[in-house]
Amino acid sequence: MMRCSSYAIVALACCATSLAQDWQIDRAHSAAQFSVRHLMVSTVRGHFGKLTGTIRYDPANPAAASVQAEVDVSTVDTREAKRDAHLKSPDFFDVQKYPTMTFQSTKVEPAGQGKFKVTGNLTMRGVTRQTIFHVDGLTAPIKDRGGERIGATATAKVSRKEFGIIWNRVLEAGGVTVGDEVTITIDAELTKRAPAGSQ
Repeated sequence: MMRCSSYAIVALACCATSLAQDWQIDRAHSAAQFSVRHLMVSTVRGHFGKLTGTIRYDPANPAAASVQAEVDVSTVDTREAKRDAHLKSPDFFDVQKYPTMTFQSTKVEPAGQGKFKVTGNLTMRGVTRQTIFHVDGLTAPIKDRGGERIGATATAKVSRKEFGIIWNRVLEAGGVTVGDEVTITIDAELTKRAPAGSQ
């Protein structure tokens, strides 16, 4: 009886695993964006032009989901060439030494209808910190000529100083040029990865 029960558990586990599917970020319809306070009076926004990654997701077992994403930091764009050059320099991202920013989830928790709390390791400028993304989605799949698609928006707030990005300038009137807290927003559209060996 015990042996049969063990086989049943293994069979159920295999079935559950088979329902998990890999979804790839569609670069053409996704964006990695950030915002930070400037001169204590306004918010500067920018984005990265190259975002890639994969989500493994089973709607019946969302807590078993995993997320992996990578950003090419050299593609930073704030619509101001001099500022972008400064952000790429050793004062900020130091893209020559650290060309990518990565995130790897360690825990996924449901957080209400259609919402998730995703905890994981964010690595930026060679420093890794535990970071929490609050996710709105995933949406129900839709089909088009390219296959099935789902979407989600993820937001996190981080301290840039915790990643070694400490450059700043004190203002004569008080305050600083660049705020410490940075909001990261990922708008992702994902397509189902084709099974290995398929055409």
